[in-house]
Amino acid sequence: MGARRWAALALAVLVLYLVAIGWRGVVLLRIGGVVPVLLGLALLALPLVGLWAVLREWRFGRATQALAAELDGRGDLPVDDLPRSPGGRVDRAAADAQFERFRREVDTEPDSYAAWFRLALGYDAAGDRRRARAAMRRAIELHSATLSG
Repeated sequence: MGARRWAALALAVLVLYLVAIGWRGVVLLRIGGVVPVLLGLALLALPLVGLWAVLREWRFGRATQALAAELDGRGDLPVDDLPRSPGGRVDRAAADAQFERFRREVDTEPDSYAAWFRLALGYDAAGDRRRARAAMRRAIELHSATLSG
């Protein structure tokens, strides 16, 4: 099953879960009393927070995918030729060397969304997911500014 289908399935399950939680909140509100009402309001807030988080991640994924497609069309994506272990893990030394190359590129061109995109890939290969996402958000931000300005 493809990644999109898994994401759609996970989203459907999450929506069902959020609806069930929201319904429990409504039931608690109908019971009345201070504690049930407070718990009901909290349970009604959970689906809103969950929906916000899902939409934010969905938009991030779509923007990342669109940016990757654009860079691939221009031939600006790096080739994923890093050596891997039999289990599929990227060789750490090779990933660190690639990361340093991408970091220098961003230092040279700090306003290049393509450089930030490649830096995000470098962070990801090096295993630093938090910084990879931050770099990707920066790439998306710079790309959006390029399109609007």
